[in-house]
This record gives sequence, structure tokens and C-alpha cells, in this order.
Amino acid sequence: MAQPQVTVYSTQTCPFCRLEKEYLDEKKIVYTNYFVDQDSAKADEMIKKSGQMGVPVTIIEKDGKEEIVVGFDKSKLNSLLGIF
Repeated sequence: MAQPQVTVYSTQTCPFCRLEKEYLDEKKIVYTNYFVDQDSAKADEMIKKSGQMGVPVTIIEKDGKEEIVVGFDKSKLNSLLGIF
């Protein structure tokens, strides 16, 4: 099974964004981060995918499906990424 592709949309000042990225780093999950407070195109992309403006938004692509996690939801991330 292929590694999931993980994308995090965050801002530089969001404490929950920082906590989520620290958690993913700790679990050795590779991800791409976009600061939506600096990149309006990525902000628009995040809003289009998630339907809202809150951060963090995490997109997990695996097995041809895209899962969206709004907020730092550790249990949902664990489930989707197979972290135990």
C-alpha cells in the first residue's frame, strides 16, 4: 500500500496548526505545508476543498480517495494515517 499524501493548510500564528505539525513530525509523517496567510491561491484552494476558512485543514490522499480533517483532530488523523 502506498504512503498517503498529506497536505496541511495552516497559518503562521495558529497554535493548533503548530501542534498538529509537531505531532506529524513526531510520528514521522511526511507532509506538505501551505501557509494560507501568505498564499491566497492556497487559501482559496483550502476553502474550495473544505468549505470553510478555519485552520488547520489537513487533506489525506490515499487509495485514490481524499479525506479532509478540519482542526487538529488527533484521533481522526491517527485513524486515517494508521497511527497507533
